[in-house]
Amino acid sequence: MATAPPPPPARVLVVEDDPTINQALTDRLHSEGFDVVRASDGPGAVTVFAEERPDLVVLDLMLPGVDGLEVCRRIQAERPVPVLMLTARDDESDIVVGLGVGGDDYLTKPFRMREVIARVRALLRRVERAAELASDSAGDPIEHSGLLLDERTRCCTVDEHAVHLTPTEFDLLALLARRPGTVLRRERIVADLWGWDDGLGRGSLDTHVKSLRAKVGHGRIRTVHGVGYALEDGDGR
Repeated sequence: MATAPPPPPARVLVVEDDPTINQALTDRLHSEGFDVVRASDGPGAVTVFAEERPDLVVLDLMLPGVDGLEVCRRIQAERPVPVLMLTARDDESDIVVGLGVGGDDYLTKPFRMREVIARVRALLRRVERAAELASDSAGDPIEHSGLLLDERTRCCTVDEHAVHLTPTEFDLLALLARRPGTVLRRERIVADLWGWDDGLGRGSLDTHVKSLRAKVGHGRIRTVHGVGYALEDGDGR
């Protein structure tokens, strides 16, 4: 009996105006088995995205022509896709804006290539998991204090109002909602979200929590300083 052909490699769009960084990212992603297409400015990124239909976008925020935030808005309006943002600025407010317009994760420059690959793989795994859940009739939605999360449809409502969450935000909220009131250590959350057990990703986690709070209500997620986070009632009780 003939065996089924292996699935095609995931296609990644690299958008970076620095030719050295662009080439380095392209080479490393190729070596990890990804199909890579690329662009070096904002308008080119939007065009390549429409023509090549990538599975994931690695997107520099400081681009000529059209900046990365606007590129993210445009591509997400055309077709939702996971976006890993690259930024030379570590201002948290800028990063939260990027997450708010459809970015799923970010890395600040300079970054290590293994971090990029780990984030790319984690985002793609979430897409696969979402597809599996969508085709699975089992599993009840998670409900807690006006919060409703349906893992099959990846939909979230707060007090009956729909809330758009990125894949990372959805998985973070679902992780907390499965054990409401229980403090989850930051190391465990990072390991579950990114598959890392060496402490990397903690800064990214804190920024995702801030973005998530802005969408679902600041009183819903409690910080236990030096330990981690817990899901609480929406009014902060």
